[in-house]
Amino acid sequence: MNEPAPPPTSNKGPRPQDLDAAALQHQARRLSRADQPPWLHAEVAGRMAERLGYIKLRPGRVLDAAPALGASAELLRLAYPDAQMLWHETDALLAARAAEARSLNWWRRLRGASMGQVEVLPARPEVDLVWSNMALHACIDLPALLEAWQASIAVGGFVMFSCLGPDSFVELRALYARNGWGRPAPDWWDMHDIGDLVLKAGFADPVMDQQRLRLTWASPDSLLADLRALGGNLAPTRFGGLRGRGWRQRLMAELDTLRDAEGRLALTLELVFGHAFKAAPRLTVAAETHVSVDAMRASLRKGREPG
Repeated sequence: MNEPAPPPTSNKGPRPQDLDAAALQHQARRLSRADQPPWLHAEVAGRMAERLGYIKLRPGRVLDAAPALGASAELLRLAYPDAQMLWHETDALLAARAAEARSLNWWRRLRGASMGQVEVLPARPEVDLVWSNMALHACIDLPALLEAWQASIAVGGFVMFSCLGPDSFVELRALYARNGWGRPAPDWWDMHDIGDLVLKAGFADPVMDQQRLRLTWASPDSLLADLRALGGNLAPTRFGGLRGRGWRQRLMAELDTLRDAEGRLALTLELVFGHAFKAAPRLTVAAETHVSVDAMRASLRKGREPG
């Protein structure tokens, strides 16, 4: 009897931004057991929250996408204390972590704050804000996710997100290439490419920008520990075998070459930020036009709003 072929373990398509699906699942399993979200994510969440002040809309329903590692729940609660807070995780283990974190938060339960789980996207009923902190660079199919977000947002609502950019850890890329060690990380999506995908997904008026941070460490051990806390190497083209003790010793020696004038190990980090709105659908005129009732109602409501 022929047994069915095993499912594919990686997503090795033509795009350089593709990730290894098996490695992604392994890292999600490891990170779900961590005591707290990655150290960088809380910092980036704070920078994202500062941008909410530029948005006039006061959302009544907020969806925190990938909250288990996003470190954003309290920031969103402070920004929108009267909003209904929802959350969604694509990975089952991270969803379990997020659910446990909310069940243990007695202070939030005492205040009666609503933190419902959205198990499947698109969210129904629609939300006014989809928020995603430091998750898109670990997404297997970014175009599909953006389309699901767009379908989850009510007309007039918006999405706000952050992720790693392609210039992150460029020093490691050169170091690995010099030693023939494969890729230390995927080729993450460029800011402009993400903006194009946001438009293609149906959003309007995307605003994209990036920031560069210079991170320093005193020792190779502390550098590697912090990088491990952020997640593992998800590049399909990474070295596929097991690394030995000799390789680690050589890696530590190579990392020592990254010291700056002050004797600190230095790496570059690129952060990509973006937000966009969901506009009312445009009705095209043709000999025969098919329009959903929901789209027609949204368009009529938009036309009645005062200018």
